Amino acid sequence: MSLKPRKILQVLQGQTICPPPIWLMRQAGRYLPEYRETRARAGGFLDLCYNPDFAVEVTLQPIRRYRFDAAILFSDILVIPDALHRNVRFTEGLGPQMDPISADEIALLKGDNVLDHLNPVIETVRRLRDELPEETALLGFCGAPWTVATYMIAGKGTTDQAPARLFAYQYPNQFGFLLDLLADISADYLVAQIDAGADAVQIFDSWAGILGEQEFDAFAVKPVARMIASVKARRPGAKIIAFAKGAGLLLKDYRQKTGADAIGLDWTVPLNFAAELQKDGPVQGNLDPVRVVAGGNSLDDGIDRILQALGNGPLIFNLGHGITPQANPDHVTALVNRVRGFTA
Repeated sequence: MSLKPRKILQVLQGQTICPPPIWLMRQAGRYLPEYRETRARAGGFLDLCYNPDFAVEVTLQPIRRYRFDAAILFSDILVIPDALHRNVRFTEGLGPQMDPISADEIALLKGDNVLDHLNPVIETVRRLRDELPEETALLGFCGAPWTVATYMIAGKGTTDQAPARLFAYQYPNQFGFLLDLLADISADYLVAQIDAGADAVQIFDSWAGILGEQEFDAFAVKPVARMIASVKARRPGAKIIAFAKGAGLLLKDYRQKTGADAIGLDWTVPLNFAAELQKDGPVQGNLDPVRVVAGGNSLDDGIDRILQALGNGPLIFNLGHGITPQANPDHVTALVNRVRGFTA
């Protein structure tokens, strides 16, 4: 039993906390000099993800600096295709790459040993729960099936993930099999993280915003709903945040259709719409990450607008996407202080 309340869990249960709890997507990242130093020692990016000593260290770095209300496991959404032997690699200047998968190869995929491959990540979660302050929530995460599938099909990120969209139209049965497989594997992965000590988990659907209405329902909503139902069937108390970046108006019934406890909002979501979504439950977001780069009045104004619009309901303050390498660490300090100084 936790002696000190973990504020993010209180919000995920529907409570309004003032000031709202705060954490930032990619809060352990290249904007921090201590992260850059640790990453240089670790070697490759996946070496950093799979080495619990290094992964624990970089996860804790922003907690030491800013006392965020949550730490999020340091890993990557592409550890799932890596565990499926798709030859994932991270190349400086090119981003993630892997062997593109064909329609015939999808039928050969097997998820039997995925959790064995990901055991170092689960070990990181165990260690983090032991090392974090009692009041700091620990978040696990994974990628949504649609977003992970887009990388598996193209072998890389593209501007509009057209290769995956085309593949889905040309090979609907194989694509549906891939989404279901990824949903089931990812649900197992999230359960393992929860069992290792994660207080809540987030599902990142970073490419949800390039889908049409019908495709959003088929490729983004249904696989995430399958995942959440699977996790909650086994761990009924699990708390899950679903973040469908760029989904816009399609977020209107996203919570209800997926079963998510909270929904993440990117910075393009209008605050009046966000307030409507908040009437149905907790929301998370949604400051433009570029405001953290700018600092000053631009940062203050963005923070204040969100707090004024959403601060009287269940809110987890966050960015609308990950913090960028160009962000000034001092601007993050200013952000945290301003949020924590909010009074309703």
